Amino acid sequence: MQRIFLVGPRACGKTTAALALAERLACPCLDTDALIIEALGESIADFVARMGWAAFRERETQALRRSVEATADGAGFAVVATGGGMVLKEENRALMRASGLVFFLECPAKELVRRLEASPLAAQRPSLTGKSAVAEAWEVAKARLPLYRAASTHVLDSSRPIPELLEAMLAILRPDAGAGLGSGA
Repeated sequence: MQRIFLVGPRACGKTTAALALAERLACPCLDTDALIIEALGESIADFVARMGWAAFRERETQALRRSVEATADGAGFAVVATGGGMVLKEENRALMRASGLVFFLECPAKELVRRLEASPLAAQRPSLTGKSAVAEAWEVAKARLPLYRAASTHVLDSSRPIPELLEAMLAILRPDAGAGLGSGA
């Protein structure tokens, strides 16, 4: 099975793009944050408040391993949306690159801030720095950019509409089929 991992900062569109791509490819879609929440039985914000970021990062690695194991058999594709901090551990970056293609969904910080402020899930996203959403988005994006790039096999502009992003991903996956890949919709 060919895995496609989506990496990038909070609100870059990983989950939305993963769902659209998996639907188009008619393949499994996993989300490491959803796997963590399911395993914990509580929100990520609550877990981080109780146990701290280091404990969460270990849970993140476990979820990534589970997603790789769960998609080990079969033909075709599997799409995995990862949490924004998945790239912080070298072990995670290496596992993703060894296990499939890694698409970095790059998005300008101003757009990330707009999306974070508009997101109804904002309360579930624990602050990484204790700063405002604007300051945090700039700081985190700048600090993690080299890690997202190091992890990725492809960089895509996720500030464009999902249909355009989807077509760009499909062109990479099946350059010979392009936009004609699957009926999906």
